[in-house]
Amino acid sequence: MEINSASFVVSNTSVENCPKTSLPEFAFIGRSNVGKSSLINMLLNQKNLAKTSSTPGKTLLINHFLVNEAWYLVDLPGYGYARVSLKQREQLHRMISDYMLKRPNLLCVFVLLDSRHRPQEIDLDFLEFLGENQVPFALVFTKIDKCKKSELNLNIENYRNRLLESWESLPPLFLSSSEKKQGRTALLTYLTQILKDLSSQPLE
Repeated sequence: MEINSASFVVSNTSVENCPKTSLPEFAFIGRSNVGKSSLINMLLNQKNLAKTSSTPGKTLLINHFLVNEAWYLVDLPGYGYARVSLKQREQLHRMISDYMLKRPNLLCVFVLLDSRHRPQEIDLDFLEFLGENQVPFALVFTKIDKCKKSELNLNIENYRNRLLESWESLPPLFLSSSEKKQGRTALLTYLTQILKDLSSQPLE
């Protein structure tokens, strides 16, 4: 897939206010400080489309970006560490879950995992939530340039083993480095295949 255009459309605090559209959507989410904004900018070949920050937890809204005038990339608030109140954390949790469960044109959620760390319970709990609610998702291990290959392989294997304790099969898995643009082709190819499969489905 070639990215010919990508533009910010709107930010919202609830799924009810998201764009009224039938265009396909792909959502990106992960723990705070997982490198989500950098990955989005890398994918869309933009420097500052998604705002990056040295402070974890800065994305507190549902952000829609229109890509190639054909589909939306949705930047969701991170979960986990964020310097917000308990009330705001509850609001963010509700915002995220409502979007996941009520957005009919959501085709896939890309869950970002920091490749430098072993499985985190907060990530595993979120994946369990997606699985229980039959929300399609893929795993994206970020920052693979920041750890040794042996450490990377061990952490990924640990994730595989933990997931297979509850799952019969594993979701698609991607490795990425925003700094070195690793994983971009594989991710865009996967998005292209999903869109191709969607277009080939018979109309109801």
